[in-house]
Amino acid sequence: MGASLAAALRAVDFASHIVGIDENPESLALAVERGWLDRGAAELGPDAADIVVLATPVGAMPDLLACLQPLISARAVITDMGSVKGPVAQAAAELSLPRFVPGHPIAGAERSGPSAASAALFVKRVVVLTPREGCDPEAVAVVRAMWEAVGAYVLITDAGVHDRMVAYTSHLPHILAFACADFLAEEAEDHDLYPFVGAGLRDFLRIAGSDPVMWRDVCQANAVLLAPALVAYGERLAAYGRALVAGDFASLQARFAKARDFRETLIRETDRGEH
Repeated sequence: MGASLAAALRAVDFASHIVGIDENPESLALAVERGWLDRGAAELGPDAADIVVLATPVGAMPDLLACLQPLISARAVITDMGSVKGPVAQAAAELSLPRFVPGHPIAGAERSGPSAASAALFVKRVVVLTPREGCDPEAVAVVRAMWEAVGAYVLITDAGVHDRMVAYTSHLPHILAFACADFLAEEAEDHDLYPFVGAGLRDFLRIAGSDPVMWRDVCQANAVLLAPALVAYGERLAAYGRALVAGDFASLQARFAKARDFRETLIRETDRGEH
């Protein structure tokens, strides 16, 4: 998503100079070639950056913040794009970074890297900011302005509230998709499943194409909240299984109808573009 943000900021002329940091020179070269970056570098160095955006797996962010602290101006605003906010905010607090504003764009796709970037990725999408107590209000205003400039809606809430909500709405669905693909991979060793795969399964497994390293870090960072969500979901699946064994198809139909109604409400509310 870092490349998408660079592309979006360039498209609206938000920044006069955009620098990208990445260990992959090919990624940097592509971003520079497409005009999203003015230049790229392989590692952090002293820089007069006004805004620093961390677009890495959440597990890498505490160390990155520690590296950034002596390299940037005390007036620089730092934010991130990780989907778990509590541990990152805690790391920033321990490093005394009052101008760090934790952020999470509710956007993205299963593909990663500059080749998958889109300048329109954040248009009409929610970006959650979770500034901790003592965070510089000016820094929050700068990060809000950045996201609004690329067409996003900004929601400010507590890091704990954010992490609990995304455990259910984002992290749980990804784990379910990974688990289903993992299960089917074993079945495919003994049976030729592929002729029987339709659009439904492909749609369901789309997010299982996401970066395994990123999702390992997400699970580690939000394990305390994600684990109970998985247990609760397992209990719901067990209830479906008991209904099947008992031949209670009326209760299954009722559950399906409730699920369909919720899906329709979910689609309608999230498509309204009013947050």
